[in-house]
Amino acid sequence: MVVAEMKKLRVATTSLAGCFGCHMSLLDIDERLVPLLELIELDSSPLTDIKHCGPCDIGLVEGGLCNAENVHKLRELRANCKILVAVGACAINGGLPAQRNHLDIRDCLQTVYLTGLGVERGFIPNDPELPLPLKQVHPLHDVVKIDYFLPGCPPSADAIWQFLTDLIAGRTPHLGHGLIHYD
Repeated sequence: MVVAEMKKLRVATTSLAGCFGCHMSLLDIDERLVPLLELIELDSSPLTDIKHCGPCDIGLVEGGLCNAENVHKLRELRANCKILVAVGACAINGGLPAQRNHLDIRDCLQTVYLTGLGVERGFIPNDPELPLPLKQVHPLHDVVKIDYFLPGCPPSADAIWQFLTDLIAGRTPHLGHGLIHYD
């Protein structure tokens, strides 16, 4: 008897303006990674070091948008992923990086590169290869349509596991008591 092999879902992940905490939570699903990898195949991700996203079933995006490169990467994922998920506080509302939103970007750059403590002979970087900073940090839904939001800073490993297993099974993700937190 020949058993048809189930097609693995392709999943892309990326980290924009954030701390990689959501990816650390993904890795914290520990021994459940093995059965997960029997169901999914990773596309572009910091875990695979594949730089550009191909056609995918699910895209997981952590971090907010603080520069032009973040916007480009987010649009690439939106164009290639059937389902796009904003993972964590930074992706959902800008998180900690958005604390600079009440400041003028020029003042921020001057303080960091010219007048900050410990700066000697400073200069504001102006290399054309550096991504242009946005005036404010934006949540993902300001730029593209987001299909699901997974809150937390970061979401727990159990929340990510439950969310992914629901999506992979074709169910609307449902996080029960104790899996959703907004800190």
